[in-house]
Amino acid sequence: MKTFRGEPSIYKINPSRDNRADLELKDLTLKFGGITALNRINLKVNTGELVGVIGPNGAGKTSLLNCITGFYKPQKGSLTFNDQDVTGLSAHQLTAIGIGRTFQNIELFSGMSVLSNMLLARNLHCKYGLGVAAFFSRKVRREEVRHRKVLEELIDFLEMQSIRKELVGSLPYGMRKRVELGRALALEPKLLILDEPLAGMTLEEKEDMVRFLVELNSSWKQTMILVEHDMSIVMGISQRIAVLDFGAKIAEGSPDQVQSHPEVIKAYLGETTIA
Repeated sequence: MKTFRGEPSIYKINPSRDNRADLELKDLTLKFGGITALNRINLKVNTGELVGVIGPNGAGKTSLLNCITGFYKPQKGSLTFNDQDVTGLSAHQLTAIGIGRTFQNIELFSGMSVLSNMLLARNLHCKYGLGVAAFFSRKVRREEVRHRKVLEELIDFLEMQSIRKELVGSLPYGMRKRVELGRALALEPKLLILDEPLAGMTLEEKEDMVRFLVELNSSWKQTMILVEHDMSIVMGISQRIAVLDFGAKIAEGSPDQVQSHPEVIKAYLGETTIA
């Protein structure tokens, strides 16, 4: 896979881009009727970190991501992003301030091309209205050139040059996952939320995706929260890991600390050790 040395060109395209992505959850509680999906979750994510969130099925991982991205509203607790209380903001408001995500189930427009799907995400950064766009003024043309540069950078990085004009619905599942990552990155998110980005992939597809995520974090300094069931991958690329079980956080720390934590061992494998 191609790697980028030094400052990635996407930041040269937008040198004023603010990468700060400090997230803090305090006593976050989410209930559905009598069921507690999240019970007083406390978690911090610092700028530049790749934080993994793991747990058995039904532990509350996706519910946590849905609270962070505004799809669910917690009954108690607070979310702070870059010192701003964002607890009550909607999904589109959170996207506008820099929180982007991919979904466990692919949410792409299958009848549109790869480039068109990614271009939709650039609407967030359009600084002109419909009236101005209708005349395709010099300002509009300059901005369109910038949007295209960002997309071409991402297409090149994700090695999608050969499929850029293909309909998404005609692509293999693993490649569609890659397109969804590209569309999320086209938002230029400060914080990128990844909900099982490797699910359903072949081994080769997983290896490619892992390389992309590592490069994003190490060279692009992209802050990320990763939910994934493949423990070997989460343990291998996360700087810090939080473990959920029945809606409660039972452990947090480095991969080594989490793997040897007795509550984590019990939650996953009874009294055995994690391989």
